[in-house]
Amino acid sequence: MGRDISTDYNLFLEAIAGLMVIDKNGDLVYINDQCADYIKVDREKSIGKYITNVFPPSNMQNLLKGKNKYNTNFYFTDGRMSISTQVQLQKDDEVVGVLEYDMIQDVEALDQLLEMYATTLKEEMEYFKEQVRSFKNTKYSVDNIIGSSEKIKELKYQIELAAASNSTILICGETGTGKELVAHSIHNLSARAFHNFVKVNSAGMAESLIESELFGYEEGAFTGAKKGGKKGKFEAADQGTLFLDEINQMPMSIQPKLLRALQEGEITPVGGVEDVNVNVRIVAATNQDLSDLVSKGSFREDLYYRLNVFPIVIPPLRERLEDIPELVEARVQELNRELGKNITSIEPEVYKRLQEYDWPGNIRELHNRVEAAMNYTTGEVLKVEHFNFRVDNSRINLDAVNRFDNPIVAVKKEAERKLINEVLIKFDYNKTKSAEYLKIPRTLLYQKMKRLGIDL
Repeated sequence: MGRDISTDYNLFLEAIAGLMVIDKNGDLVYINDQCADYIKVDREKSIGKYITNVFPPSNMQNLLKGKNKYNTNFYFTDGRMSISTQVQLQKDDEVVGVLEYDMIQDVEALDQLLEMYATTLKEEMEYFKEQVRSFKNTKYSVDNIIGSSEKIKELKYQIELAAASNSTILICGETGTGKELVAHSIHNLSARAFHNFVKVNSAGMAESLIESELFGYEEGAFTGAKKGGKKGKFEAADQGTLFLDEINQMPMSIQPKLLRALQEGEITPVGGVEDVNVNVRIVAATNQDLSDLVSKGSFREDLYYRLNVFPIVIPPLRERLEDIPELVEARVQELNRELGKNITSIEPEVYKRLQEYDWPGNIRELHNRVEAAMNYTTGEVLKVEHFNFRVDNSRINLDAVNRFDNPIVAVKKEAERKLINEVLIKFDYNKTKSAEYLKIPRTLLYQKMKRLGIDL
C-alpha cells in the first residue's frame, strides 16, 4: 500500500512555486525552499524581515489595505521573470496577511501559454517581454504627480487627453515644476507606452554635436565618426516618444531640420544622402514663452506653431500652496529610505511656514529644503527648528532705517542682499547659474557677495 500523503502539508507547501507569506505588518513569516532558491536568499535569515528587505521588487504589502482580495503581478528582476498571484488572508473579517505564489517562472513557460492564443497576440507579447527586459519604460507615471488642488486635477485631466492623442505636445512651466515628470506620464498612458521614451536636453549639448545626436550620422561623416555610423535620438525613439527638454534653447541652425522631421516624418543623418522614415511622437518642454522668443527672432515662428498643437501649462507651486502638505509628506517618505531616517510626523507649524513662501524654485526647491531639514533631525518629528526659515522683511521698519546716515542706500543694499540670497537658494548655491540668472559676470557676483556679507 502506498504512502498516505493526505496530511503531509510540508510536501504540499514545498511543491508550490514561489510561495511566500507576510503578516499584517508586512514581515515575512513563511517562504519555501523553492522560492528562496529562485530569488537567491537565505530562507532562515529572511524570516521576520520586512518583505521589501528580502525581495525589493515585491508589492505584496500593498494588498494589506484596500478592498482588493486578489492581485496578479509581473516581476522582472536579475534577468528572471515570474507571474505571481497574491491573495489577501483574512481571519474574523480582519486582514492578517498576504500569500503569494508564482504561476509562471520562466519565459519558456510563458511561450507555452502563448501558443494557445492567436499568432498576433503571441507576437505582441514577445515584444512586450523584450521591452520590459530591457527596461525601456519611463521612470514616472501620473501617480507621481502629487497634489489634490484643482490646478493639479486639471493638469492630470490634460495629461489624460494628451495621452489619448498623437499630436505634438508643448509643456510650459517654470524651472522645477516637473515638466519631465509630465512628459513621462503622457508617454506611460499613451499607446506608445511599450516603446522607447528618449530624452534630449537642448541646452545640454554643444551646437556642433546636437545635429548628429538628434539625426545620427553615416560612417566617415566627420573626423572621429564611428565605423558604421550611429543612429540618432529620432531613430532610437521610433514608434515611441522623443522628449525635447528646454526646446527654447534649440540652436536656430537645427530648427529647420527639426521642423522637417515633425512635418514629414523624415530625417537625414549627417553625411547621409537617403532619408530615413521615423514614427515619433514629440513632447517638447520650455521654461520660457516661445511666442516671446519668436517676436525677438530667436525661435522660428513656423516651428513654434508646429510644436504648440497641444499646450500644457504646469502651475507654479505658489499657485497651489494647498498641495504643500502632500508634497512634503511624500518627499519625507522618500528621504526616510534614502537617508535612513524614521520621520513619522511633521509639526503643523512647518506647513504653515512653508505656505507663507512663494517658492521661486518650485517643487525642486521645496524638495531641497525638506532634505536639508531632515539632515538636522535626530528623532521622529520634523520640526520648525530644523528649517532655516527667514523672517519676513517685506515691510520696512522706518525707525530702524532712520538710524542710517543714508537710508535709501541702506534699503537698496538690503534689497540687493535679499535678491542674491534668494537666487542662490533657487540654484542650490551654484554661483555660475546664479550669475547667469542675475545677468552679471560670475566675478561680479563674488564681489557683491563679499561686499554684502553673504557667505561665499
